[in-house]
Amino acid sequence: MLTSHHPRSREPHQPVPAARGEVAGTGGHVLAVGTPGPGLDRLTRTLVSTGHEVSHAAPGEVGHRMRQSPPDAIVALDDAHDGLEVIREVRSVPAGRALPLLMVTSGSGPTAVADMLRGGADDCLPDDSDPVELSARIEAKLRRVPVPVENLLLDPRTGLYSQPHFLGELDRELKRVDDSRSGGVVAMVGVAEIAALEARLGPRVRREVAERLAGVAEKLGGVCDRLGWDDEGHLLMLMPGVDEDTARRELQKFANAVAGTRFVVADENVRLTPAIGWTPLADCADRAQAVAAARNAVNESVRHRDLRPVKYAAWMRGSHRRRRPLAAALRALLSALSPLLVLLFGVGIPFVFYQQMYELGWDIGSAAYWVVVSGLVLSAGLIVLECLFALDAEPRPERPAQPYPPASAVIAAYLPNEAATIVDTIESFLRLEYPNELEIVLAYNTPHPMPVEETLREIARRDPRLVLMPVAGSTSKAQNVNAAVTRVRGEFVGIFDADHHPAPDAFQHAWHWLSHGYDVVQGHCVIRNGESSWVSKLVGVEFEAIYAVSHPGRTRLYTFGVFGGSNGFWRTDLLARTRMHGTMLTEDIDSSMRALHEGARIATDRTLISRELAPTTLKALWNQRSRWAQGWLQVSLKYLWRALRSPAFTRRQKAGLLVLLGWRELQPWLTLQILPVLLYSAWRAGGVDQLDWAVPVCLLATLFTLSAGVVQALFAWRLAVPELRRRKAWFWRYLLVSTFFYSHFKNIVARQSLLKEVLRDRQWRVTPRPGEKAVKRI
Repeated sequence: MLTSHHPRSREPHQPVPAARGEVAGTGGHVLAVGTPGPGLDRLTRTLVSTGHEVSHAAPGEVGHRMRQSPPDAIVALDDAHDGLEVIREVRSVPAGRALPLLMVTSGSGPTAVADMLRGGADDCLPDDSDPVELSARIEAKLRRVPVPVENLLLDPRTGLYSQPHFLGELDRELKRVDDSRSGGVVAMVGVAEIAALEARLGPRVRREVAERLAGVAEKLGGVCDRLGWDDEGHLLMLMPGVDEDTARRELQKFANAVAGTRFVVADENVRLTPAIGWTPLADCADRAQAVAAARNAVNESVRHRDLRPVKYAAWMRGSHRRRRPLAAALRALLSALSPLLVLLFGVGIPFVFYQQMYELGWDIGSAAYWVVVSGLVLSAGLIVLECLFALDAEPRPERPAQPYPPASAVIAAYLPNEAATIVDTIESFLRLEYPNELEIVLAYNTPHPMPVEETLREIARRDPRLVLMPVAGSTSKAQNVNAAVTRVRGEFVGIFDADHHPAPDAFQHAWHWLSHGYDVVQGHCVIRNGESSWVSKLVGVEFEAIYAVSHPGRTRLYTFGVFGGSNGFWRTDLLARTRMHGTMLTEDIDSSMRALHEGARIATDRTLISRELAPTTLKALWNQRSRWAQGWLQVSLKYLWRALRSPAFTRRQKAGLLVLLGWRELQPWLTLQILPVLLYSAWRAGGVDQLDWAVPVCLLATLFTLSAGVVQALFAWRLAVPELRRRKAWFWRYLLVSTFFYSHFKNIVARQSLLKEVLRDRQWRVTPRPGEKAVKRI
């Protein structure tokens, strides 16, 4: 038997030095695997007596011990005839794939030994072998002639294919696809932060990052068949025989897992943004084309930083999409004609339809009349219901459930638009009160250097809480936020536009919610330039109707919030794996919907105040509300059907989503049906003068619909912040303007947004910010 007269090790889970008088460590570090007991003790004494440093691991703990203290060789006991399980465990860990692995058996027959050798063991010997033989076998494995990594099929430390071997596998797979057309995908994974990491930590991080990404892919399993890496540190993924939908789902799952993991790279804790590009093998003539296509798609993915895998398209070969003058001209013409198109589709076609159906004996127009009346009454009833529920909105917890953690603020800015306001905004953030560390990250983009940047750099030199983060190539708020979320150190992060001035205690109050089990909390945005124009006065009251009444009322009525944008506070881990999608015009609502699908809890707090600037002209208001309306439409098209089918939502929540995402899109078109219905009624009656306008039901419905606006204005005044509540004249003006103009204005905008979305006109028109000198304080 394997015996020795040397004392047993002092600590069963620590490396064991050789006994006094022996040459310690000459045989290297050996991990002894086995169930604690006499057999493992004997093996330990034998290894120590022959000059090896020993650490231990029980079956099931091998991967953890190898990552904690990588050994030079592994010796495992087959004492419970579980040798194959131990072998699989060792070889499943990237670091264990190329390590020498010797099995010490007890009574195992030739068949069992053969199975272990075929299963991945390098050697087997019985437990009654001489200790000298065991040591010699270990050292023989350790003295194997080293082979350059690039000449190995697999990297010994990571289990990744080297680039030449991966490309060889890709060649073989491309040939199979060419022969059988069986599908398949090749993907490349980059990291958006890799340049910054390399500048800070050195070139070795590229290899380390690829290893970390491979570890996540192997843990997830799935359809990825082979993993490799290239000289630039990209992870290469070969997914043979899968269709595009499956590949996209698996790659998205991988991206979310990476974004939700904190990695240790070069001894530093970092968060990574995977940038995934992929292309179907069937679209590639050879491996060079496949790799180039995946790399171009990675470059496009890096721009957005939104975790979505990007499929290669031909236009990605250049830096911009190829312009199509004819299509652009046609789109511009249809956009210019959109008011006429709205009348055509919303009034003309329905009128002709009602008329023709009447000629065929079907009085569809009269039925449409009652549908319209019912719709108006329903809309008014929902407004009144939200107002009533807003009175009893859930109050903010008085005290936090946990101590205040480090926090971060992210201010997303487009500097040419924010130059007049950004310095004042930064100074307001630096005056915030918070009992722990609070960093302020300004994530901004600008097409050219600006003088205000030097002012900002001077402030950052004076106050280290301010972190300036230029986001090269950014074209949206979403890209700025996505770039910042991997940089922030706070446990939670507040997101703000560049004109926001949060209340001094905003971050403390936000943590009261988050520490009590919420994942996102949306605050109350208050207009601070209401005196600037009649438009800003109107918006000032409207924001009270939205943030003080509608959002709290809907949250309590439907048991969830749906907004986490400006003056929204997120748990950093949730935002890191959710991100914002720049293709969505209301990226914050889109992110909130994806968070809700994950089971996140979103609170609304009208006492969590941040003051911002309102548009001051009707044109600026039109552009802002047009973007909002089209953004809501995008969210509705993307999530309504999915949400109604999802088991993540209760029936009450689904009813709320049906109202928020379905009814809100239908209602503007339903109100427009008043016109074709009246035209039809006049045509059928023989003229407008022949209509009876005093129908009791119609009068009552009209009065109830108008009263909803009165109720909303009254509740907005009742729940408004004190500085606005004093402005009673503003609320009277809002009531009149909203009743006779603004409600119709918003309905027109909503109808226009549908045509813009159909035409794929998704241009972001920036809301101009007035200079601070032009802002009249309330």
